Amino acid sequence: MSLTEAHKPKLFSGPHLPLVLGVIALVTLGAFENRAVGTALPTMVREFDAIGSFGLANAAPNASYLVSLAIAGLWADRRGPIPTLRAGAITFALAQLLVGTAQGMPMVVAGRLLSGLAEGLLDVALMVLVARALPAVLRPRMFSLFAAMWILPSVLGPFVTGLVTEHLGWRWVFIGAVALLIPSWLLLQPAMQLSARSVAPERSPKETAELEAWRSALPWAFAASVALFAMTLAGDHLQAHHIAGGTAIALSVVVLALAAVRVMPQGTFVARRGFPAVVAVRGLGGAAFAGTGAYLPLLLTLRHDFSPSKAGITLSITGVSWAFGSWLQGRDHGLQRVSVLRIGLVLMTLGLAVTSLLAWSDGGWAGLIGWSFAGVGMGLSSSSLSVLTLDLSDAGNSGRNTSAGQMAGTMSIATALAVSGTLLALNASDPGPWVFGTIIVASAALAFAALLTSHRVRPITS
Repeated sequence: MSLTEAHKPKLFSGPHLPLVLGVIALVTLGAFENRAVGTALPTMVREFDAIGSFGLANAAPNASYLVSLAIAGLWADRRGPIPTLRAGAITFALAQLLVGTAQGMPMVVAGRLLSGLAEGLLDVALMVLVARALPAVLRPRMFSLFAAMWILPSVLGPFVTGLVTEHLGWRWVFIGAVALLIPSWLLLQPAMQLSARSVAPERSPKETAELEAWRSALPWAFAASVALFAMTLAGDHLQAHHIAGGTAIALSVVVLALAAVRVMPQGTFVARRGFPAVVAVRGLGGAAFAGTGAYLPLLLTLRHDFSPSKAGITLSITGVSWAFGSWLQGRDHGLQRVSVLRIGLVLMTLGLAVTSLLAWSDGGWAGLIGWSFAGVGMGLSSSSLSVLTLDLSDAGNSGRNTSAGQMAGTMSIATALAVSGTLLALNASDPGPWVFGTIIVASAALAFAALLTSHRVRPITS
């Protein structure tokens, strides 16, 4: 081994090992919870006779995630990632207990709102930990590891969740997640102690002013969160209350547009070259992938008579293919980061187009293969966007920039779910193939728009 290789930083070495172990535990737990919800939710809405609330239950965490991201970005930049992590873990536990003891869909939706709050706090805090604790050369590998931690939950999670749902009941899925939080938190303690002893970077007057500007945007983030939730709620009741529901949706769209202008980085909506374009592409790509993924288990359950455990195969495919794509982007392949991003978006666009066969045909295996290609594309593109975000950030704004990118994805995803949820609610008695087909084809169009925009993520100075 050469001297250069001996001194090359590695993830699983002494100084970085506590952070890696803690992140592995927490991300794995979050992945299991995500896959559990996706697998159990079709059974839950049928048990409560509330299939029209499926879109609302899916959109609820996205709405609360939005305001949580805004708070977490400011909090992590000002106080460091540790307080944000603690708050996220406590909120996560409360969310699981609320869903696990739910007596109806209102309690489920409330628990899902808390889940969104927890996810935003945890996501931003972990990203800031990575930005402060790891050298830039290790970040692509770390994001590959983030995705790899979804493999086991994606392969076993839906199957185990399906079995628990069928034989013990879906409540035990969520109550069990609380028990798993304790060892995950203990594994993260060494990394948290090291971070707590680190010296916070000094802020320039410009950085202080930027923090204050971000704080002034918090009310708009909250307004956007309320608007997204109201849009979805109105869509679920549009069939019974046409005038009131339509008015609420129109007002929500106006509020959402105004809020988006104020919380997104300047230049996002014209995809200005550099970081604003990164945010724009993340928003389009996130909506494209999640807008389809949220409905595939329900599609397989209603249109193809899959059991809960079998319908979870789409979540397994998502985790494995996403992790594989993220692993590919972390390799030393000699390609520029923008080229990797564009390859991922091409795969996502084509994969979603093929996935639409699940809505139109009786077989569906070709559609599942298409979904796997879309997952590889998402892994390539999402991890590349995360690396670009930190490359275009510094120690004083990594939290806010991470939040901005995640908020763009959340707003676009929640909007897509609100629109598709409205479409499903209007046809809840018998959603035909055209309902699911329209949702998936629209997602493919969004992925293509992200591809057309991706050439602008290259920084101005490059």
